[in-house]
Amino acid sequence: MTDQTIPPGLVAETAEGPQELLPRDRTSPAELRREVGAVLRLPESHVPGSGDVDLERPGDDTMILNFGPQHPSTHGVLRLMMELDGETVVRTKPIIGYLHTGMEKTGEELTYQQGATNVTRMDYLSPLINELVFSMAVEKLLGVELPPRAVWIRMLLAELQRVSSHLMWLATNGMDLGSTTMMIFGFREREMVLAFFEKTTGLRMNHNFIRPGGTAADLPDGWEDDVNLICDTVVRRLESYDELLTGQPIFRERTEGVGVLTAEEALALSVTGPMLRSTGLSWDLRRAMPYLAYDQVDFDVIVGTYGDNFDRYAIRLNEVRESVRIIRQVLSRMPAGDYRVQDKKVTPPPRARIDESMEALIHHFKIFTEGFKVPEGEVYVGVESPRGELGCYLVSDGSSKPYRLHIRAPSFVNLQALPVMMRGGLVADAVATISSVDPVMGEVDR
Repeated sequence: MTDQTIPPGLVAETAEGPQELLPRDRTSPAELRREVGAVLRLPESHVPGSGDVDLERPGDDTMILNFGPQHPSTHGVLRLMMELDGETVVRTKPIIGYLHTGMEKTGEELTYQQGATNVTRMDYLSPLINELVFSMAVEKLLGVELPPRAVWIRMLLAELQRVSSHLMWLATNGMDLGSTTMMIFGFREREMVLAFFEKTTGLRMNHNFIRPGGTAADLPDGWEDDVNLICDTVVRRLESYDELLTGQPIFRERTEGVGVLTAEEALALSVTGPMLRSTGLSWDLRRAMPYLAYDQVDFDVIVGTYGDNFDRYAIRLNEVRESVRIIRQVLSRMPAGDYRVQDKKVTPPPRARIDESMEALIHHFKIFTEGFKVPEGEVYVGVESPRGELGCYLVSDGSSKPYRLHIRAPSFVNLQALPVMMRGGLVADAVATISSVDPVMGEVDR
């Protein structure tokens, strides 16, 4: 990095070069327009507020403030640089990369059998859905069809994961807005879901349970009673959340009309998930492009009206109810049968067979040392994660490892809406707006 690229007052060791939000006198007009909302595929004349961009404004009228990355309210190691006019946010620039682990490149060095152990660590609040999208992409290349029980087990786990993730968001969003009670409540109910995951997969997080070909094991004995208890408890406690927050005057004042995103801006920025649905657009991959058995269950797609922080809160609160509704249908309709495909080239033999059969031992050894080969081709699969469209792009060269692995991470895409949502708002509302995006930095940086 040369001295010319470092803004005055910044130390070379801490500067992020082109990522930094530079003072106005060192920022081009095109960059200024882009930072204040002239977004992709949206003509500048149609960007709300773009007509009053003051390109000639002197830089000494404003102040550039650094927010994060070591800040509890940035939901991980997110760093924001904000230009303030008094307490009003004029420009915002998210700076990422502090958690970068190279998971996509790592995935190209792991066999397909090992791949789920890698992707499960991206969005650490919904690891099972990471495993699901990777496994579905591999299975599409393999051309295998899962047994019905495997499909419904995956759907059960995905919806429980959505409940867990949204409960975590309700907890942290409540804390960001000053409600320690909501923080305690959200973690309390989420703990029930994680306990069930531990009973089923052996781990609370990073499960490696949903694998190409099905799942690692069947559901444990008594799973119906556990899931029924979770559903009954969560539905009952949601009423408490509603009573605690929805009508609370301070909560409403801090969320209504704050962090507004229009449908046009959301589409232009490729925003998905609750953020997109808060603008009034009914787009949910479970309904629009059904996968697993979502076309066989009844549920409503929750949409908002104003695209503000309150809409995003209300959508996530009600999506928990819809997920419980789906889970109850899975409970009553779970089919019997195998939990994974009986294809010796894809799935290992039952553990008990290894002690009885030399062929089973060899088969097990080859699967876990060499992996299985996947036919040449490329594929993209998208699923609806708690944060939006989670996509997996895979390219196979016919070997046992992906030639190319790329993840379409909804947190990464949704994060670029922050400058549009925060412009013209108060710096005091910045935390509430960041929280409403629900970013998971492990997924952003990958």
